[in-house]
Amino acid sequence: MTDELVERARETLDAAYVPYSDYRVGAALRTADGTVFTGCNVENANYSNSLHAEEVALAEAVKRGHRAFDALAVASGARDGVTPCGMCRQTLAEFCDDDLPIRCDEGGDAVSEYTLGELLPATMGPETLESAERSHE
Repeated sequence: MTDELVERARETLDAAYVPYSDYRVGAALRTADGTVFTGCNVENANYSNSLHAEEVALAEAVKRGHRAFDALAVASGARDGVTPCGMCRQTLAEFCDDDLPIRCDEGGDAVSEYTLGELLPATMGPETLESAERSHE
């Protein structure tokens, strides 16, 4: 049986706007209280302004006042085990602990699982900026 959060990520794939890459990504982010927010990628012709599924899900959750998260699932139309990109990992690190489980859809019932800390070791966070400010005083 496929993981429920992965299923929610898969459900968002059809909503993706991907006229350039045709690479659909869906994400499902569960909050500490069990609410699930989903997102899909939205491309732009210049690519750098494109929105990633994980960011869309996180932004919706934050917009609604959530700041504590307990799991993320990511799926692509290719069912290739896609993981969040570096930019999404850093954005997630702003709100999530290193032990946040991230489930990546491998297709069928296969799911790879990582923690955010495994995918983004030595994360840059507020303490990094505070340390840099202190060193310039």
